[in-house]
Amino acid sequence: MSRVWLALVLSGAGTYAMRASFLAFAHRLTQVPPVAVRLLRQIPPAALAAIVVPALVRPEGHLDLAQPRLAAGVIAAVVAWRTRSVALTLVVGMAVLVALQAA
Repeated sequence: MSRVWLALVLSGAGTYAMRASFLAFAHRLTQVPPVAVRLLRQIPPAALAAIVVPALVRPEGHLDLAQPRLAAGVIAAVVAWRTRSVALTLVVGMAVLVALQAA
């Protein structure tokens, strides 16, 4: 057996073992400590911020605080914070971006 096939078989077995372990230990997941639950709730907003913030502050690869995307993003964030409406946030953010780019 060549090294490539050995690597493929071992990685496949490792992947299967990791996925099967979740099924084998799923009963323990119902007893997650409250501290872990609080921490796990912070992962999606942190991941979204890690994707969105660089696109707003560094759209061309360098820091640019005087550009329409950042202004539209800040206004959209304020609308989202005040209204909690995803649709209104999208509409206002896009309208501000289009208006600033046209100006």
